[in-house]
Amino acid sequence: MELLVTGGAGYIGSICVEQLLHQGHQVVVIDNLQEGHKEAIMPQAVFYEGDYGDRNLLRTIFISHRIEVVFHFAGETTIEFSMSNPTLYFHNNLVKGITLLDVMLECGCKDIIFSSTAATFGEPVYVPIDEMHPQRPINAYGESKLMFEKVLEWYHRAYGLRFNIFRYFNAAGASERLGEDHVHESHLIPLVLKAALRERAENKKNSTKKDVTITLNQSFSKMLSVFGNNYETKDGTCIRDYIHVIDLAQAHILAIENLEKRPNAKYNLGNGQGFSVLEVIETAKRITDIDIPYQFADRRPGDPAILIASSEKIKKELGWEPKYPDLETIIKTAWEWHCKHPQGYILWVM
Repeated sequence: MELLVTGGAGYIGSICVEQLLHQGHQVVVIDNLQEGHKEAIMPQAVFYEGDYGDRNLLRTIFISHRIEVVFHFAGETTIEFSMSNPTLYFHNNLVKGITLLDVMLECGCKDIIFSSTAATFGEPVYVPIDEMHPQRPINAYGESKLMFEKVLEWYHRAYGLRFNIFRYFNAAGASERLGEDHVHESHLIPLVLKAALRERAENKKNSTKKDVTITLNQSFSKMLSVFGNNYETKDGTCIRDYIHVIDLAQAHILAIENLEKRPNAKYNLGNGQGFSVLEVIETAKRITDIDIPYQFADRRPGDPAILIASSEKIKKELGWEPKYPDLETIIKTAWEWHCKHPQGYILWVM
């Protein structure tokens, strides 16, 4: 099967491409490399550098390839920036998404698997959050994703478009060759591991061994901040849901066969329990054997105490079971990748 992956040079998209190729599919990738990395694109994939909102480029791709299903990962994702520049999010996540759908229909492709976000739910009314939970986004990022979900529903009704949607909080971990390397990093686990790399470099900076010299970006030169330690949780820090990126990719791949049976399905993905910020740090300390320094800071506005997603629906309907549900494995795979690529994809050739 020939498939198109938007955002296939990004963290989640690239690992989904890797998993699709492992299963024998032909994969076409479109990515403008704004946040993605050319080095993360699997060499077996066909790559088009450009914007997924470029109507002419999309037409070229669909004319040149027999695309049967689109995996849609591209878009703006940093929540903080969405509050100061919402137009960017509505344009990139909604307007360009509509362009993609229109070209798909024009070229006879009616199947799409959309990587959405649990940010569409907003402040939780209850946890774990299931698919019936009210969707009341509290930021432009979540709102833009919810708007596109609604567009998919209308295109399904009007044009017969088939879609599956996946919502989740925090993808984490790595495959053996691909990992997480964002230009603007805001995710806890990579920030914790960058702090560990910095400490390791500081501890060994006077060593004469050639293999211990590590140069990290200046943005990771400060002590790790933990935002809030007075939440009503077991240790006072926020509890968050983490899902291994390979398990996430496998859930999306299961949707290929689900489109015919459930052409407008929506699923939440998570580990069902969640881990506190301090649990993440302590687990990282054990795995890295490094004392990771951190300091408490004020709460960030709009940070709920607990965010956990329920995956019961997808387990029941698609038989999905995460292979890497424990925090130790998630952090271990991420740490192994960061140790091999302390500067991310910079100067790294696959």
